[in-house]
Amino acid sequence: MDVSYSIPELMAVFLARQLNDGETLRVGVASPVPEAAVRLAHLTHGPNMELVFLGARMNVAHLDTIPMPAYGWDRRVVRWAESYSDTGHRFDRVKDWSKHVFFIGGVQVDAYGNTNLIGIGSDYQRLKFRGPGSVGTPTLSTYVGRYYIVLNSHSPRVLVERCDYISAYGWGTGGADARMKLGLPGGGPRLCVTPLAVMDFVEDSRRMRLKSVHPGVSIDTVRRETDSS
Repeated sequence: MDVSYSIPELMAVFLARQLNDGETLRVGVASPVPEAAVRLAHLTHGPNMELVFLGARMNVAHLDTIPMPAYGWDRRVVRWAESYSDTGHRFDRVKDWSKHVFFIGGVQVDAYGNTNLIGIGSDYQRLKFRGPGSVGTPTLSTYVGRYYIVLNSHSPRVLVERCDYISAYGWGTGGADARMKLGLPGGGPRLCVTPLAVMDFVEDSRRMRLKSVHPGVSIDTVRRETDSS
């Protein structure tokens, strides 16, 4: 199928449409699709959004020329920042994060939206694959009003029935009250967006389900590329 956009661009546009004016949008390091999504939302329908790229917080809707460094951690972003903290994310007001939105990746994501950035393998001392680590994702995923899981690949290695390790708790082992039982105040994962499809979570079980496939992708392809064990 002949299209004039790439899959990452499609993902960014879809995510941008999920974001509301007035929200605080937090993007971590090396997350080009979420960063493009929040910038697009800010420019098109969110003039009152606050964009937080690591330590830089900004609202640039009033500028004639919008700064677009390659990634949020690019030092040039500080030129347009309203504030900047060289210690990265600030966690001293996490209880006020109900209107904050976050984006999480993972080397594994399981059927209930739990994500793994730690590594793959049963022996933590000899991992088959070592991820970047949890960084601030456990705190952010606990307190933000909602977050989106955004993946760079969709395969049985990434979309698994159960994560080897959990760095950010989604819906645990399932159930509408899964987070409430653990006293987690945030809204949990809303959607999982991959290069093949978009998944949401069934309200009563909180198990991931297929919401839509991208143009040119079949349901059979999604099944084949998702661990069904």
